[in-house]
Amino acid sequence: MRIRAVAGFFALLQLLLLSTVNVPVLQAQDRHSGDVEFLARIQPNGGRLEPVRSLPFYLLRKSLSDIRLEAEQSEPPADLNSFVDGLKLSPELKTWMKKNRTVELSGTEFTKHLTAADITGIPEFLDAFMAQNGASLDAGVPAPKYKESDRAKNPEKYKHDRQQYLETLKRYIGQHPETIQGLDAQLGDSSPTQAWSRLQADQQRKIERHAQILAQNTYLVAQTEADLDGRGVLRAVAPGDYWLSTLGTPAMAGDVRLLWDIPVHVAASQTAHVELNNLNAIEPPNRSR
Repeated sequence: MRIRAVAGFFALLQLLLLSTVNVPVLQAQDRHSGDVEFLARIQPNGGRLEPVRSLPFYLLRKSLSDIRLEAEQSEPPADLNSFVDGLKLSPELKTWMKKNRTVELSGTEFTKHLTAADITGIPEFLDAFMAQNGASLDAGVPAPKYKESDRAKNPEKYKHDRQQYLETLKRYIGQHPETIQGLDAQLGDSSPTQAWSRLQADQQRKIERHAQILAQNTYLVAQTEADLDGRGVLRAVAPGDYWLSTLGTPAMAGDVRLLWDIPVHVAASQTAHVELNNLNAIEPPNRSR
């Protein structure tokens, strides 16, 4: 019994000594910490400033834009060339898409950049041109002179006659560029624009999810929620450079939706004051495209 009492006494004494040593250290850490106080307000179009209420705010060790770049390293953007390779289109059209870095086959910008060589050299474009201008053959559009029956019977003649016709048609289109206008209306079934847009949107959602996970699991220092006046406080923050962010949750007022990702410097034993408003906010990216 006496041995147990002595052992218990020394254990209690050791615990008291450790507590005595640790308290000043913790107090010293508190003395060297700083605070972050912010006021978040948003102004709708044609309205007055309104406080941002009950919105979560996060203090990060890295800006959200840089975190997104980090996320892209493991979730690389959709590759256009790989997408084009998987399409059921002619090799000529695939080459054209890769060269022009686009899969968009509609709109005035598309038709404006089409050349006569594009029309006569790409099967889908040639078919669309003939479908659109076939009724105008009597009005001057050159008619084909080669015969489809020669494709099997006399392939050399077929190839020669067809090539001559394409050269004639190319010259005609060069002299009459108006015949290209509206060509995109004939390419609806060939256009992979929507599929490419969906692929890009899916990839962006993956990147955004990864960025959110990195922000909250790797770079999060503290978080709080704005009160009814749009104010928030983050206490006992170690000195350093941070970013005050709303991550992917926008503040909303009327038809205005805004995010913040603001640099904040915290000095020892001082309070950093941050005012968040329309001028230092960013608009949420359009992820639906």
